[in-house]
Amino acid sequence: MTDLRLGARIRARRQARHLTLREIAARAGVTESFLSQVERDVTSPSIATVQRIARALDVSIAQLFAEEPETGRVVRREARRRIEYPGLKAVDEFLTTNLAGRLQVIVSTIEPGGGTRAEPYTHDSDEEVVVVLGGVLDLWVGDEHYVLREGDAITFPSRLPHWNANQGETTTTVLFCVTPPSF
Repeated sequence: MTDLRLGARIRARRQARHLTLREIAARAGVTESFLSQVERDVTSPSIATVQRIARALDVSIAQLFAEEPETGRVVRREARRRIEYPGLKAVDEFLTTNLAGRLQVIVSTIEPGGGTRAEPYTHDSDEEVVVVLGGVLDLWVGDEHYVLREGDAITFPSRLPHWNANQGETTTTVLFCVTPPSF
């Protein structure tokens, strides 16, 4: 797979499994029309919706974007796997190499007005650590709202519903560490 667009990758995975739009849409809890728009990159789904689509395809989000099996220990900046979410104004870069490992580290760049939207999502992981490397991040975990600034960190169970937003005027850079990997 060489196309890095989210929609093209979803379509390629769906077609490789000989599944219809209707089948995946039903499994993911979205309409066929919406899934078609996602596959054509007409609309950008929320992170929670991407997770549901990935689950419907029996893959993790990371596997959805994997080019080939990863080996080695070093991830060079220019070789990082990237997921771009244009509608969410965010880009994720994976800093760990092995999806089968026990830790997943992602650096996320979130533009002003971006984030995972107000649709809470969860991970099939045990724990998550969030470290703000630059800017300000609004983070909601369960019913709690946190404003995290550069250098701030928070740890929480990944199974709690959570979402984030950059409500500031500058780009926010965040390090996410999840164990075990699920994203």
